[in-house]
Amino acid sequence: MADPQRARKMADRIKEVVARRIDKGLRDPRLGFVTITDVRVTGDLQHASIFYTVYGTDEERADSAAALKAATGLLRSEVGKNITARLTPSLEFIADALPDTSAHLEDLLVQAQMRDEQVRAAAEGAVYAGDADPYKHDDEDDDTESDEDPARA
Repeated sequence: MADPQRARKMADRIKEVVARRIDKGLRDPRLGFVTITDVRVTGDLQHASIFYTVYGTDEERADSAAALKAATGLLRSEVGKNITARLTPSLEFIADALPDTSAHLEDLLVQAQMRDEQVRAAAEGAVYAGDADPYKHDDEDDDTESDEDPARA
């Protein structure tokens, strides 16, 4: 198993090489606006998972995924030329779910804020069913005793 720091450096280098190659251009018209978000390398440096996002519609995302899958061999050879490792890791492209997850969380936060406003509006004119403070406090009983006992004052 390789050093975790070496694996992290290799992942950063793979991310840079793949992003540069995609930016330089792959001759695939299906490839959309792809951003490489993260790369994770296994401990034995044999496999790299490349996470990416695509700006666009679902159809453009599917086309970009197919284009990346078709270009995996080309990108792997490019990575092999630009890293210093005995073996070139295999590449796997995974669509990053982070944008979808963050959009879902934003929707949940908006819903929670709307519910908070509804509760606040319902509580605006509300009054207590009984006393505002129904609990008996010890200091109410102690007021009469503290006047008589000078040591407590």
